[in-house]
Amino acid sequence: MSEERSTPRRTPGQIPTDMKSFNRKLIEEFRANRGQLSGQMAGRTLMLLTTTGAKSRKERTAVLGFGKDGDRYVVIASGNGAPKHPAWYVNLLANPIATVEVGPDKVKVRARTARPDERERLTPMVPYIESQQKLTSREIPIVVLERS
Repeated sequence: MSEERSTPRRTPGQIPTDMKSFNRKLIEEFRANRGQLSGQMAGRTLMLLTTTGAKSRKERTAVLGFGKDGDRYVVIASGNGAPKHPAWYVNLLANPIATVEVGPDKVKVRARTARPDERERLTPMVPYIESQQKLTSREIPIVVLERS
C-alpha cells in the first residue's frame, strides 16, 4: 500500500465578529511591516485598496486578496457573497482612480470592470471566485487594476 501525501490545506480562520476592527488592525500591521502579516494571516498575499468614497469623498481602505495578469492586479467584488456589491466597488464605479499597496509597494491604479469576453480568461487569476459566486445570485464583478 502506498502512502499518499498531500499538501496541507490552509483552513480559513473564523470570521471575526467585528470586521471593521479586524480590518483596521490588519491595515495597521500591513503598513507597519511592509505587507508582512502575522497570526492567522501570516503568509497570505493581500493588498490594500484605497478608494474615494462615492458620496463622502473620503478615502476608504479595503483589504483584498488578488491575482496578477501581467503587471495588472485582478480582484473580485464579492463582499464574501453579499447580495450587494461591496462599498469599495461602488466607490470605484464613481471614481476609478485608486491606490494599491502590495508588500512595500504603493501605486496609483485605474480600475475597470472586466468585460464579459475577459471573464473566462481572468477567472483563474482569482480561483476563489467560484466558491464566492455560489454564495450570491448577483454576478460577482471581476475588477482589473492597471497602473495609471
